[in-house]
Amino acid sequence: MRDRIHILEGRQIVLLNIDEVIAIIRASDEPKAALMARFHLSDRQAEDILEIRLRQLARLEAIKIEQELSNLREEAGKLEEILGNPSSLRRLMIKEIEADAKTFADARRTLIQAEKKAVLEVRVVDEPVTVVVSQKGWARAQKGWARDRAGNGATAGTPEYTFKAGDALYGAFECRSVDTLLAFGSNGRLYSVPVASLPGARGDGQPVTTLIELESGTQLVHFFAGPAAATLLLASSGGYGFLATVENMVSRQKAGKAFISLGEGETVCAPSLVSLPVPGAGASAVAPATHVACASTLGRILTFEIGELRAMANGGRGLMLIDLDGKDTLAGAAAYTRSIRIEGLGRGGKPREETLEIRSLNNARAARARKGKAADLGFKPASVTRIE
Repeated sequence: MRDRIHILEGRQIVLLNIDEVIAIIRASDEPKAALMARFHLSDRQAEDILEIRLRQLARLEAIKIEQELSNLREEAGKLEEILGNPSSLRRLMIKEIEADAKTFADARRTLIQAEKKAVLEVRVVDEPVTVVVSQKGWARAQKGWARDRAGNGATAGTPEYTFKAGDALYGAFECRSVDTLLAFGSNGRLYSVPVASLPGARGDGQPVTTLIELESGTQLVHFFAGPAAATLLLASSGGYGFLATVENMVSRQKAGKAFISLGEGETVCAPSLVSLPVPGAGASAVAPATHVACASTLGRILTFEIGELRAMANGGRGLMLIDLDGKDTLAGAAAYTRSIRIEGLGRGGKPREETLEIRSLNNARAARARKGKAADLGFKPASVTRIE
């Protein structure tokens, strides 16, 4: 189109100077160069002038040239507007599609309807297993429970497990193959892994970090395995905590879910089992806890009724468990009915532990969010565990 406009513009110049053009063509040895120099024509325009018959440039032909040139310029302007303006291009496309639809449309032949998504079901045999987790986060599932193996001739008491050099036992959770392993991140994020997906007891197991998508800069600090109906007490070193079920904490995403809100510099305390209401779900029945025991790193202990706490299905920061002084932090909180165990480090970094029975715990009883009583433990508490 632009080439045609260029040619017609050259012919217009000739029409205005037809006599002079004829004279140049007749008199010049190089008429092409002469025309280009005299009328500032391009090579393409001069070539066109020399190829046409000049008699075609009569008055009638001149009118046709002007009309065609006007139409082409108008069309070129519209095309440039469309190409230079996305909105104009979209309007033109819509207009042309609607026009084509009116001209060629017929009833749809292909049926479009929502179909059910294909669901892959993996059948898991519901059987008792013991989930063994090491301090460095290696997990494996051993068939059966300790008491069952003891009944079959195995040595009674606490089972012994082997680990890689430099690693040790974090915990052995007696549950079922249909239950869930929870991994607690140092930033309060929770990750869930089906117990059925854990490797067997042969070997050292598999790092839990390979089964989840751990957030950058985060470390796994605590673990728990049990049924969806199990209730846990969750707390932070800032002295806050709440209750939640395993079902509340399970996430379908490998990246887990944010669940425990932490203040600046705070850490996640070890979770404590409150109740296990499903009959036969664990190796032994776990009676619902009636009280909560808190121990601070400076040796203060507070106990109160568990009814003073609330369940938070969506997680969060929770309620204040114990009123801490400026430099004090919560070493741990455990739900209990009769006794707890406090572990920590004594002189020279030697591991120490102290079991507190119901009488000692009652001496530290007060309302939630109080400072508690100073306990003469002889070591700095680091964790609190439920015994009964």
